[in-house]
Amino acid sequence: MFLYEIADVFNKKSIKYAVVGGYAVALHGAVRGTVDIDLVIELSLESLTAAEAALESIGLKSRIPVNAKEIFNFREEYIRNRNLIAWSFFDSKNPLRQVDILITHDVNKLKTKHIKINHHSLSLIDITALIQMKKESGRPQDLEDIKALMEIQSNEK
Repeated sequence: MFLYEIADVFNKKSIKYAVVGGYAVALHGAVRGTVDIDLVIELSLESLTAAEAALESIGLKSRIPVNAKEIFNFREEYIRNRNLIAWSFFDSKNPLRQVDILITHDVNKLKTKHIKINHHSLSLIDITALIQMKKESGRPQDLEDIKALMEIQSNEK
């Protein structure tokens, strides 16, 4: 499974990350279909460079012509002037293999938890932090995700 491949390569390279987005919604227990894997990492040059190398090592390439150093140096400008919130990677041979690194959030500022699935260790955003991220986005799908996540959260209490 592609998610396991991403988690394994990030874990092997000691890249601090958390799964967010649609996969995180599903991992918390809500029914949710999605293609791309959304991640947050540490927003440092070292982490961005390591993530870029890790993704390239499994056949993914940046969708736009920028590298880790440019993302690090111009992140605020990209967000403000180009509405770039995610650095996207894809596999030209298999369009189902897509990863978005959100450049609007730093994993060090989010509550996360580690889960094990089929002998794979994954870092997952905490449900409360995921709800907050979804509120910030405010897209129709995110609003639906919030409802489902809040129901799950209330059942856990």
